[in-house]
Amino acid sequence: MFRTAELGRKIPKAEYKEIEPVLRQELLELQQTLRLEDGFPVIIVFAGVDGGGKNATVNRLNAWMDPRWLITRAYGEPSDEERERPEYWRYWRDLPPKGRIGLFLRSWYSRPVIDRAYGSIDEADFDERLDRVINFENALADDGALIIKFWMHLSREAQKKRLKALEKDPLTRWQVTETDWHHWRLYDQFLEAGERVIMRTSTGKAPWSIVEGVDPYYRSVTVGRTIRDAVRRRLEEVAARRRLQAEMQAGKEEAKPARRRRPGTAGTEPEPPAPVTVLDSLEMKRLDKRGYRKAYKQLQGRLNELQRRAQERKISTILVFEGPDAAGKGGAIRRVTESLDARNYQVLPFAAPTDEEKAQHYLWRFWRHLSRAGRVTLFDRSWYGRVLVERVEGFAGETEWRRAYSEINDFEAQLIEHGIVLMKYWVHISKEEQLRRFQDREQTPHKRWKLTADDWRNREKWNDYLLAVNDMVEHTSTRLAPWNLVEGDDKPYARIKVMSTLCDKLEQVLGEE
Repeated sequence: MFRTAELGRKIPKAEYKEIEPVLRQELLELQQTLRLEDGFPVIIVFAGVDGGGKNATVNRLNAWMDPRWLITRAYGEPSDEERERPEYWRYWRDLPPKGRIGLFLRSWYSRPVIDRAYGSIDEADFDERLDRVINFENALADDGALIIKFWMHLSREAQKKRLKALEKDPLTRWQVTETDWHHWRLYDQFLEAGERVIMRTSTGKAPWSIVEGVDPYYRSVTVGRTIRDAVRRRLEEVAARRRLQAEMQAGKEEAKPARRRRPGTAGTEPEPPAPVTVLDSLEMKRLDKRGYRKAYKQLQGRLNELQRRAQERKISTILVFEGPDAAGKGGAIRRVTESLDARNYQVLPFAAPTDEEKAQHYLWRFWRHLSRAGRVTLFDRSWYGRVLVERVEGFAGETEWRRAYSEINDFEAQLIEHGIVLMKYWVHISKEEQLRRFQDREQTPHKRWKLTADDWRNREKWNDYLLAVNDMVEHTSTRLAPWNLVEGDDKPYARIKVMSTLCDKLEQVLGEE
């Protein structure tokens, strides 16, 4: 696989001096076009043999382009802050927004390759980690990111020569460590792992380019031209797609017939029957005030004690609350937080994404809010907006929201693999109860602010939301992360069910069941 990167290719210095200013200008112009048009994010990954020129090439790109609009990240051993979160948290946190370019060294490939070369993991574990990489890159590429990956290669002898040359120069001696020489002695194992990486993860969405790293001029020009061509090609594709969409939209507007009501029909059409969904299995229950007060008091003490034990063991908890408008999500959240130490939890309400959030993959704003170990995070609406409101309101196309099911399952699997307790609640109410609560909000001054025009508009799409919830449960209620469907017509009953199921789960995790 690497024979074509051991041919000794070079570019004479004189030729390089002619190429470099033109290539640099082209990259600068593309960078500015990308930024000013608020285009797609560009993710450039560098991996390969130690001494292959990864660092030098990244430095060259920072010199050629405007470094103010570049994001350069290199990863070593995770910090304490990073260890307390899932492995990919630090990568999601550092992703470039739309219109920016990110350069990544020692990225999500580094640890799997090292562990495989050292024999710390077998081939099955290695492939499992590469599957996680593929899922990560597919999610970014499907969302519009351009991913360019360079494997910088040296032969065994060329690597030895490079390390010795660096050691000989007092200015570069610091770059060579005993670890580098140890990796050289494991050259064959690293080469085998590298071949496996390229075979498994060089996809149409995120292909690898193998670059011969001996000659710095050849290396720099090859990388620069590859980036130039890929960005230029993607900009042309995006422009063509936008023109086509504009033409199709104009055609639709011209062909749209005038809407006429049939003679003798009423001004409004009859409401269609509600679809049969998983929510029909819920039997709305009630709890009297006395029973509620007694159960709530007991659960408060139980939850407080369990959370303190979880914190001592650095076990984090994430609670996700979804449901129709006025279902009582906020009240249930407050009853949970009243039982906890305010220093150890955070409530995160999510509405429409901000401009900063729109410039990223939709999961980015949730990854970035994952707490450190031992904390409780309560999401008032969550990543499920992609398959609920964005689906129903047309903010996400069918391909996007259907793809989101697997992306969400992978995200939640990473949370659980890290040891996080994940509880998902759909708090449901009947359409009649929602109307009663809306009317109550209208008539109560301190509640009136909660009711908006969007609430009434969403109510008109009640059946569409029921179908979306049914599909959501079908595709994302997994054995590891099941949905808890909560009967919400009676607020006391709903609050007790949320707290009791949370306590049961914490007891199970803490081994007290």
